[in-house]
Amino acid sequence: MSEEINRAKGTGGERGTKIRTMPSTDGRPYGIVGRKVLLCPGMTFTSYRVVLFALCLLLSVFCLPVEAQLGSNQSSGPLYSPRPELGQSANGLPSALKDIGIDQHLNQQLPLDLTFSDETGKNVKLAEYFHGKPVVLVLAYYNCPMLCTQVLNGLTGAMKGISFDAGREYEVLTVSFDPREKSDLAASKKQLYVSDYQRPTGAQGWHFLTGEESSIKKLADAVGYRYRFDAATNQYAHASGIMVLTPEGKLSRYFYGIEYAPKDFRLALVDASANKIGSPVDQLLLYCYHYDPSTGKYGLVIMNVVRLAGLATVFSMIVLILILRKRGLVTARLRAGGTA
Repeated sequence: MSEEINRAKGTGGERGTKIRTMPSTDGRPYGIVGRKVLLCPGMTFTSYRVVLFALCLLLSVFCLPVEAQLGSNQSSGPLYSPRPELGQSANGLPSALKDIGIDQHLNQQLPLDLTFSDETGKNVKLAEYFHGKPVVLVLAYYNCPMLCTQVLNGLTGAMKGISFDAGREYEVLTVSFDPREKSDLAASKKQLYVSDYQRPTGAQGWHFLTGEESSIKKLADAVGYRYRFDAATNQYAHASGIMVLTPEGKLSRYFYGIEYAPKDFRLALVDASANKIGSPVDQLLLYCYHYDPSTGKYGLVIMNVVRLAGLATVFSMIVLILILRKRGLVTARLRAGGTA
């Protein structure tokens, strides 16, 4: 066995470290530090220690518990200062808005046996719209002078902002909570919004329902939707938002307000479908983004992003080590007088 002692810097070892080259069984030399064989003759011992430390550090990240980095629940004061002379309640809200809101009933089952009338006047059960696809539910009333229109406009914008088609990948149910409204008004609303949606499957996938007060009340209670009729204005006081349900009729996601980000809307549909729709990219996004019930939005999960970055780094290091090893072996063979 041939042996060479090197103490010079830049000859394959650290200053003051004994490096030997020993021919392998096939005649190719391997670098040796002490009694340890180096896998990559092109790398120094210090490089190996750096790589090993980095790998241990990255792997330790995967031992940490998963923490969903949910958006902070920022508390704020009431929208209105208490003004008893105007009939406002103690919390600062007008009396007409007392007990108005949306309570999240996540994972609870919708009563699918409830009966309503569709836009053609036909009696239908909710179960008819749950057949293997996620369902978007909107509670509104068609004669609403402002807020309901804004909700439906916001939903239309979100639907137009994703590649999924209503009627193909998911269904949409708009249910009026005003028992005075009938199917003719529902039909006119459907024509208006389906025309704005401009998708071939829109008419078969977006349904506008009306119903009796008993069915409406049971549906609203099931989803946590609290509204109130104001006799003084002959209007309904209500909150704004939409809900996404699983194909089995369980409440999966809530979105508040009148605008819904297409990215969040798409992820909610993929989530509710149990990953039966969407692409691998959607699955990756769902790993990095988690639903925050307090905001009704999807927030970035920092720990999962770090883990994905760690995996990419480990993979890059492995590729680098293989490249350096191959390059070192080729160099050693050429120095020994062989061919590449």
